Amino acid sequence: MAYIDHNGGVPSSSSSKSVDVQQQQQQSCSGTYFAGDVEDDILAAYDKRGMPWTESIRDDGSPLLYMPYWKFQINFMKENLSNLRVIPTGDHSYKESSDGKARIFNMCFQSDEYRKIRMTYYDVGHDCQVFNSLWYPNTSRGDLPVLGIDLLSFNGRKRNLAVVDFQPVCDQMKNDDNSKLHFEKRLAFIRRKYKSLQGKMSKRFYDETQFFSKQMLFAKYDQEGIFDVCKDLFPAYQDYVREHLRMVQKSSESIADDSYVLERQRAYDNYSAERDPATAMFNKMFGKKWADDFVFNFLFSLSDAPEMIDN
Repeated sequence: MAYIDHNGGVPSSSSSKSVDVQQQQQQSCSGTYFAGDVEDDILAAYDKRGMPWTESIRDDGSPLLYMPYWKFQINFMKENLSNLRVIPTGDHSYKESSDGKARIFNMCFQSDEYRKIRMTYYDVGHDCQVFNSLWYPNTSRGDLPVLGIDLLSFNGRKRNLAVVDFQPVCDQMKNDDNSKLHFEKRLAFIRRKYKSLQGKMSKRFYDETQFFSKQMLFAKYDQEGIFDVCKDLFPAYQDYVREHLRMVQKSSESIADDSYVLERQRAYDNYSAERDPATAMFNKMFGKKWADDFVFNFLFSLSDAPEMIDN
């Protein structure tokens, strides 16, 4: 094993984006899925941008801290998901800053188990390394939690953040006894193994009572905490990915209405798009127009335009 460092109310019915279930199942990112072999489609996307990268865009000797996570996830999806296919990402597939010091690469997938899986790698050398991914279960599986992965490192590994969570889309405010959050019992067993990832999220950007579970893997650490977190983070991330798929596969039948589940996933996207602190970072590197389009039409593609979100 490599040694690596490393949300809302019901949306308004006046939304500008359609929530037709079939359309959203087929158009999760920027278009309908490719009809070719998934391996060929991945390689084609890779070849255009030299992925998986082996060195940073910056000539500063900085390691690509989270590339092992990217590689693991791609291989895991190919080996374990049914009918996996690549979804075109259009103009969101790759972006490089005007000064050539930052780049971002994105892919989007769909399978029988998942409506959408998106992946992002952001490389700014020592200044910043980010791996981010979201797994949205197929709406026919019920109101299952979204798997959220957010791994960030800043300022030459002086500031680091790791978040992995099963983010509930069911209306937690209407389920005070958490009767629908059975998955947390299994996560608690996994989380107990990783003491360095049992931190608590601040309330600066998010309300932990909305779209976050009580078994979130969380660590905010500096260089002194690198060793303890690094030995836990990669295996813990793998455990949560495997457990999420196990949960989705066991939930093959659901009495929940597809349109209701999609509305809850849309509420999650609106909540997240409105609060994501990465928006400012992308504004600075790539410009506001591209950043806003990226956040609202790729990262959280069911979300409304900023002016359409109710406060």
